[in-house]
Amino acid sequence: MNLFKRIAVIAIAAILVLTLAACTSPAEPEEQESSSDQPEVVTIKVGATALPHAEILNFIKPELEKEGIDLDVQEFSDWTQLNPTLADKELDANYFQHVPYLETYNEGAGTDLVPIAKVHVEPLGVYSRQIENISDIPEKAVVAIPNDATNGGRALLLLEKAGLITLKEGVGLTATPLDIKDNPKKLDIKELEAASLPRTLDEVDFAVINTNYALPAGLNPKADAIFIEDKDSPYANVLVVRAEDKDNEALKKVAQALNTEEVREFIEEQYGGAVVPAF
Repeated sequence: MNLFKRIAVIAIAAILVLTLAACTSPAEPEEQESSSDQPEVVTIKVGATALPHAEILNFIKPELEKEGIDLDVQEFSDWTQLNPTLADKELDANYFQHVPYLETYNEGAGTDLVPIAKVHVEPLGVYSRQIENISDIPEKAVVAIPNDATNGGRALLLLEKAGLITLKEGVGLTATPLDIKDNPKKLDIKELEAASLPRTLDEVDFAVINTNYALPAGLNPKADAIFIEDKDSPYANVLVVRAEDKDNEALKKVAQALNTEEVREFIEEQYGGAVVPAF
């Protein structure tokens, strides 16, 4: 073989080696196989009020991360926006309300939002700066209650249970001050935004306050309320989704994570009876 033929053969062989090397990468299949073993991360956006809802959601985040769920907890200071935001698909779920409020909202807004997990009860309480016992409430005392339909009715039912007023028969949770049948102490009832009620305690004789607003104001329902709902209150706070998503597997995992023994212990230890597990 002359010199030119040898050079040609060597060149062709080199080209073949380089071509095969470029087409075959032993690391590539392994890397692809490795990446396929990683669980797909699903982001779930849940809207909530700060206490205790967002705290409870943040508690379960690490466990959900192990299942490939990135729980994006979005805190709302204005809880009235949580259902509209969920209905508009800006959230995947929300956690702030009890079922009677949800039912009232659905009826009024024409939405189809559904609960998928009961989590906790926040006992509604009566608070006062001046009065230490419910029996000491004077005549013509000024009382502030929530101005939204459901919690306002719930507050009036609590005042009725305390023996301060009597409501018309059958009004239930939809009660308003107009449904008061008897008001022997001539209470002056003021309907105010629920979030503002703790700030009114220096201006009224007493107020009926939701726990999620009492806690940030330093009020413990168990220690500070002069009258409180029973521990078996039917107003359990729930995780809510759009009806079309109630069978979504990622949302089911969030619901399951909220109903574990670890969450039960967290609620009992963190809130000392001010918030009660409902599962």
